[in-house]
Amino acid sequence: MTQYRHEYKYQIDAMQKEFLKLRAQGVLEPDSHAAENGEYLIRSLYFDSPEDACFYENENGVDPREKYRIRIYNCDSARISLECKSKMRGMTAKTACLITRKQCEEFMEGIIPEADENVSAGQKVLFYRMREKNLRPVVIVQYMRTPYVGTAGNVRVTFDDAISSSNAIDAFLQEDIPLRSVLPVGGSILEVKWDELLPSYIKGQLELDTLQWTAFSKYYLCRRYNCYGGVRI
Repeated sequence: MTQYRHEYKYQIDAMQKEFLKLRAQGVLEPDSHAAENGEYLIRSLYFDSPEDACFYENENGVDPREKYRIRIYNCDSARISLECKSKMRGMTAKTACLITRKQCEEFMEGIIPEADENVSAGQKVLFYRMREKNLRPVVIVQYMRTPYVGTAGNVRVTFDDAISSSNAIDAFLQEDIPLRSVLPVGGSILEVKWDELLPSYIKGQLELDTLQWTAFSKYYLCRRYNCYGGVRI
């Protein structure tokens, strides 16, 4: 059964980020997957249809909706994840499977690998759905994440900085790629995720009621930057 979680996003500036990080540290623990500095780099290759269905579904608030991506961490291609993120009634769920570097390179070329005997059951499902939707790679999204976690409510709070996009799809697995920022200098996205209930002391500590909520994903922000000729609107 698919497990959906609540997910709220807020656009914040540099001063808010530093203040809220200090507040988060008072009630949450650093994520064990982060480096010593508390951060890790996320790079995702997103897919869309020739009609940009995912982009416009996000823009129009279509519910439910899905988006597909390939993700790596800290530019390490030893572990490559193919993911489908679903959103329904304000809640999100993620289905994921590991893929090989060769499969990733096929996806980068716009080819969805064939489901042969070496493909896992999870891969078969995602490959089929992507082929059915006629998806192809459209943009790279990269950012630095500072994550915190709490056991109460299975809460996860992340600060995503240096959010950038790239059209260098053929360089997705390379360490250095050309990037352009999609938010004003110092701009960040705060994400808060939880299962059934967000503990009130965490909500109060982060002062969520005072923040600017946003419905748009980082994928949408990066695609919008491309669609409007490189001008932030």
